[in-house]
Amino acid sequence: MPLKPGAEAPVVGTGPRAEGPRAVMFYKVTCPTCQISAPVAERFHKAFPDRFLGVGQDPAEKLDQFAQELGLSFPSVADEAPYQLSQAYGIRTVPTVFVLQDGKVVDVVESWDRDGWNRAAAKLGALVGASAEAVSWEGDGLPPFRPG
Repeated sequence: MPLKPGAEAPVVGTGPRAEGPRAVMFYKVTCPTCQISAPVAERFHKAFPDRFLGVGQDPAEKLDQFAQELGLSFPSVADEAPYQLSQAYGIRTVPTVFVLQDGKVVDVVESWDRDGWNRAAAKLGALVGASAEAVSWEGDGLPPFRPG
């Protein structure tokens, strides 16, 4: 089970990305749902620079290649087998997005869920005092939901 809102969140990343309100997305480069949601993750990152971090369940070289192939600029850290960070967060499917503040989970969205991702973006926006536009909308080529 993924960590629930209110749970203590293990530290992810270093520097400013490890502090303050932020979103953390767990993904795997071979996951078809992660591939289709990657452009939305990029929009999330662009809306909140330095507040969005990917955690890829792959070696760093594969994460870099994935980013290059899809034109992604959000930073990612590798979480390779035995997936200690993923286990600490209770990841059971990818993608999974967490909104974090003050070391606690504020929101969690499993799989590709347009309403959930938009809710997460709005929550992060509220935490940083910025208005958040939707990161996905009807007509953007994505289904409303797709399991991870």
